Amino acid sequence: MSLYTWLKTATVGVAVVLATASATTANAAPIPTEERPAAASASAAVVTLRYDDSRAGGWEAAIAAGVASWNANVDNVKLVEAAPGTRAEIVIVATTGWPQATLGPVRPGRQVRVELGSQAVAQGYDKTRIAAHELGHSLGLPDTKPGPCSQLMSGSSAGTACVNATPNATEQARVESAYAGGAASLIATDGRTLVDAP
Repeated sequence: MSLYTWLKTATVGVAVVLATASATTANAAPIPTEERPAAASASAAVVTLRYDDSRAGGWEAAIAAGVASWNANVDNVKLVEAAPGTRAEIVIVATTGWPQATLGPVRPGRQVRVELGSQAVAQGYDKTRIAAHELGHSLGLPDTKPGPCSQLMSGSSAGTACVNATPNATEQARVESAYAGGAASLIATDGRTLVDAP
């Protein structure tokens, strides 16, 4: 057999193998859900919690920013505004006192209360930080006072100059752990009211 004939035969053989492999890949059965990587099924593990801020007049922008901060920094919990007439897990109201909230973690179908107090604003504290901090209580985080501004849950102990409304990596991990794999349904809501006065 000449070199030319051998190369021609080898080239045809390689082409047949590649065509067969491509057809097999194209016709492969989908990977069952339980065998998919965790990232592919992550959306199924997200716990959605509804909030009602219809009685929190004057705090709407701060609440929206606080909710956006949690939604951007925690993967397995999503906070959404409750549709009118539906029961919310987190009820947010504006008050004249100091901010306070029920310590969670709140579970779907249960309810906690957040009070956004104007007394803290009058003292110079940032509204968005207050809202994000109080939502953190609803998600199961206690205060970490005294603490630096980088800790959202340090609250008022970080001082009035602190405007950080983003949970740090430890705070994010604690919330994600509380809601991982349905854990929130097994962990009892603490139920204590935490008042965030200095």
